[in-house]
Amino acid sequence: MVDLNESFDKQKMMEILVDPNVSSIMVELESGEKNSAYLADKLQLSINQIKDLLSYVIEHKFIVVGQNNGNETFKVDMDKLNKIMESDDNFKNIVDGLTELDQFLN
Repeated sequence: MVDLNESFDKQKMMEILVDPNVSSIMVELESGEKNSAYLADKLQLSINQIKDLLSYVIEHKFIVVGQNNGNETFKVDMDKLNKIMESDDNFKNIVDGLTELDQFLN
């Protein structure tokens, strides 16, 4: 069972998840666990840059860092990710933020 009552800033999490760099990493991880070297090569980022971008997401276990045959891997907890994406409050905050940004730009 996924527990979203744990202590983390849901708005901060959503802001991180929609960041263009983070979302490009998430797209790669959507199909399953990926080797850190693969991600670094594919995204043209260093492994440390990837870890820095994902630090909050990793800290709260939306992405799990593991080992496979001596290689560092990243894997998305899809249940946890889906739960936060389905949250009405978070969706409303994103829509409100995009509406505000649209008004600012126009």
